[in-house]
Amino acid sequence: MPSLPAPQNRPQQYRAGVDIGGTFTDLIVVDDVNGSFSIGKTLTTPSDPSLAIETGLNETLAKAGITHADLGQIIHGTTLVTNAIIERKGAPTALLATQGFKDALEIGREHRYDLYDLQLEMPQPLVPRYLRFDVPQRTLSDGSTLHALDEVYLEKLVHELDAAGITAIAIAFINSYTNPAAERQARAIVQRAAPNMRVSISADVVPEIREYERTSTTVANVYVQARVEHYLRELEARLTRAGFTGSLLLMLSSGGLGTVDTAVRYPVRLLESGPAGGALAAARFGLSSGVQGHAADLLSFDMGGTTAKFAIIDQGKPLLAHDFEVDRRYRFKKGSGLPIKAPVIEMIEIGAGGGSIARLNALGLLKIGPESAGAEPGPACYGRGGTEPTVTDADLVLGFLDPQFFLGGVMALDVAAARRAIETRIAIPLGLSIEQAAWGIHQIVNEQMANAARVHSIERGKDPRTLPIFAFGGAGPVHAYRVAASLGSPQVIVPFGAGVMSAIGFLSAPLAFDFTRSFPTQLAALTADGWAKTNALLGEMQAEGTQLLCNSGVAINDIHHQHIAEMRYVGQGHEIRIRLPNHMLSAADLPTIQAEFEREYVRFFGRLGPPVPLEAVTWRVISSSPEPNLRLSLQTTSAQSAQTDDATPRNAISAIKTQRIAYDPEAEGGAKTGAMQLTPVYDRYRLAPGMMFDGPAIVEEREATLIIGRRGRCHVDAQSNLIVDLQAIA
Repeated sequence: MPSLPAPQNRPQQYRAGVDIGGTFTDLIVVDDVNGSFSIGKTLTTPSDPSLAIETGLNETLAKAGITHADLGQIIHGTTLVTNAIIERKGAPTALLATQGFKDALEIGREHRYDLYDLQLEMPQPLVPRYLRFDVPQRTLSDGSTLHALDEVYLEKLVHELDAAGITAIAIAFINSYTNPAAERQARAIVQRAAPNMRVSISADVVPEIREYERTSTTVANVYVQARVEHYLRELEARLTRAGFTGSLLLMLSSGGLGTVDTAVRYPVRLLESGPAGGALAAARFGLSSGVQGHAADLLSFDMGGTTAKFAIIDQGKPLLAHDFEVDRRYRFKKGSGLPIKAPVIEMIEIGAGGGSIARLNALGLLKIGPESAGAEPGPACYGRGGTEPTVTDADLVLGFLDPQFFLGGVMALDVAAARRAIETRIAIPLGLSIEQAAWGIHQIVNEQMANAARVHSIERGKDPRTLPIFAFGGAGPVHAYRVAASLGSPQVIVPFGAGVMSAIGFLSAPLAFDFTRSFPTQLAALTADGWAKTNALLGEMQAEGTQLLCNSGVAINDIHHQHIAEMRYVGQGHEIRIRLPNHMLSAADLPTIQAEFEREYVRFFGRLGPPVPLEAVTWRVISSSPEPNLRLSLQTTSAQSAQTDDATPRNAISAIKTQRIAYDPEAEGGAKTGAMQLTPVYDRYRLAPGMMFDGPAIVEEREATLIIGRRGRCHVDAQSNLIVDLQAIA
């Protein structure tokens, strides 16, 4: 069972959120007593990500006037697991499968994700065939044993693997979700024969039905385990040397928090660690903005230096999935990646960020990404050796970024280098001016992101034209207006501190973990014994959650358990999730359960299914602590302190700090030749609630810049969010 930290004896007044991205590492330190906070942003150090954390944390704590010893909690999100799988930098791993099933990992579901692609690329398993082994044993679907495990064979095999340099073993036996005894027996043999061997068994990692996905997830878990542990232990040691004595927690893909020990045991749960924080922030701060009533439905848009992520916020909560894919061969093609069964905030991620490289393809057409200049060497304008033109270079040439105010002036940008890169690689070959080429880069990446968001929204039954966009990340506010215009979205919401919003989102996450058991059964046919077994499964998982959270210092009365069933009509291949009553279930609950299933089914598919019985396949319990009471007290300026109680919108002219020449495609003649226009630049820190202004405009804060087109109108809400209305756009 995963572990959480022991209760701390001292109050946790100060907490820090740390998000490592492909280009920048973002940090925030918050005083939970008075809401004051300090923000930091530093270049990521790919060779040793913990170095960027140490550097950024030192700088941010100094600004806050505190030390490492004052921190009660650090919450960290990382892309380490995703990168290790994509780059195939995990441990040499072997797979032990039931005799006759070793190729399930490669056969998959025999599904061609594109019937007409003659050059179809299938995802390559993390374990090559020569390291997949048939083990004599067989467990039946009812949990009984047909053939006992051949211990002599297995022990001899493990010795051979150990001698051959294999350092990790995944064990995934058929039907082990009904009876894990054989897998646990095999694990004990491996640990006895090769004590230093890392072992993951599917009954622990994902005790669910569906052999292929269960095996793939178990392999991925042990494949990255050593890499994750090495990194996290090094980070712990680095923080300890700096004087940190609090709790280091990890952001899980599901939107909950776990400890280092949890992450080391289940590293596969960190696959979408960083992006999950952004979705949580969008749900929390977007909901409070009050756009369109309560803004319960939003489109979260996070654009950083390497990727862009979109997530649906549905009724104030991010959508949660338990099946997703990593390392897709084709970004929009389901089935082209490695399947993972683990709880994750549902989102789509594409290779479109500030560092995405622009180039001409074989047909002479302009293409953006997915390759990125990252932090090393970075875009050409960073002056760190990069020569390829990137999205950031284009934004700089267009006047959207101030070369002397990037990261608040800490990092100066080289305009000449950006122009040179775009001119030589894009403008001259296409016969365009540098500004036209830069605008082409800017708009193509906008359209790529809008297309991804459109597909993601529609596939989940949402019309993107009804969803305000909550934009954040270092590059998100620069591009959000044009992405929203392409989608037809009504508004763009840009929060204060948009450049580090994922790190802020970490601080709003509760301690949480979810547990799962597969027990396929037709509900109407359940006997009293069947209901007793169902309640026993739910009770077992709830007890695990209670123990886990109590050990972390959460009062038992503050623990919340959510019971969930994955259900379908008998004969269907996939399930939908419904919430169950949190009491002992019986046949008397069938009408309630059926009504909830039908409501969800209609919401997903627009109609009811055939008149056949319902079947529950998998049962889940999500155990969580209360959400932290995160509040940020914004520093007031003279402009803000001058605010009156008058509800009439006030002109924001006092917040204009300068004017800058920037590209305006809506200016007269702009559609054909482009137009660089003098554009007002607003100081984000002088914009007070109630202020309003029209585009074209640029709004600058230290970590992010908002671009507003000619047809946009912006006002500042009571929480200092910038709300840009796009309804006037045709």
